[in-house]
Amino acid sequence: MKLLENPKLEAISEALSSLAVGDCKIFGKIESYSCKMAGQDKRLFKMLSSENGQSPDDLQALSPSQSQLAPSHSPLKMGQYGADGGSPLSYTCSRKMIFYLKSTLTAAFHPDYDFSDTKSDEFSREPSFQWTMSSVDSNMFSVAGELYGSQIRSQLWMAISEEILPQECEIYSYNPDLESDPYGEQGILWSFNYFFYNKKLKRILFFTCRAASKSSLVAMDSGLGSDMVDVLDSFSEDEEYGYTDDDYTAHNTGHSRSVVHRIRETRVL
Repeated sequence: MKLLENPKLEAISEALSSLAVGDCKIFGKIESYSCKMAGQDKRLFKMLSSENGQSPDDLQALSPSQSQLAPSHSPLKMGQYGADGGSPLSYTCSRKMIFYLKSTLTAAFHPDYDFSDTKSDEFSREPSFQWTMSSVDSNMFSVAGELYGSQIRSQLWMAISEEILPQECEIYSYNPDLESDPYGEQGILWSFNYFFYNKKLKRILFFTCRAASKSSLVAMDSGLGSDMVDVLDSFSEDEEYGYTDDDYTAHNTGHSRSVVHRIRETRVL
């Protein structure tokens, strides 16, 4: 999959990843990829297409739409599924489409993850652009509120509309189990991975985002519990304002001096 440069999408990705309200931090990325295969992608696709005598058009099973798991986000009634009307074909797509989705994931998370063994039932096809937009907005507003609504929302959807024409797209989501989820670490409040596939443009727009608890991420990165992180933060603030060990009492921190000294020794090591 070839990444298509788009300054507007890069700016939106940067704006999303700068959103932080209280203990919550958002990390987001929107990228556009060409589906025109060449070189290694083309060779890999031919190899996969010839396995077990299957063709690229053979259907693969998908999981049900996320709209059926979270109907409150959807403007549609249960059972409606865009032009497909909720038929069984709503839960299948071609092997070629699965190849596109897996290749997009691998390109987006390269070099940390390889999704070549991802199963088709880890993907879903979503009912419409309107449902997807509503679902994204609901998640964003739950964390960033009016900061998202006033500063990012309109520019985000305008940039997506200009790049991929979402009303003409098939929309898929990636919903892995915890073991294979690249966002499976502690402290994640929610995450989503949406693919907008425009067949006419031969292009996929990938929108991935997660909201995380900053305190949980700091504790995980440091290898300490959240209470120890609080002590470190307090200790750093006191150093900034000129306090010394003699001024740093158990009464000020709620922790014993021995704990603070052990933390200081750990930081030196």
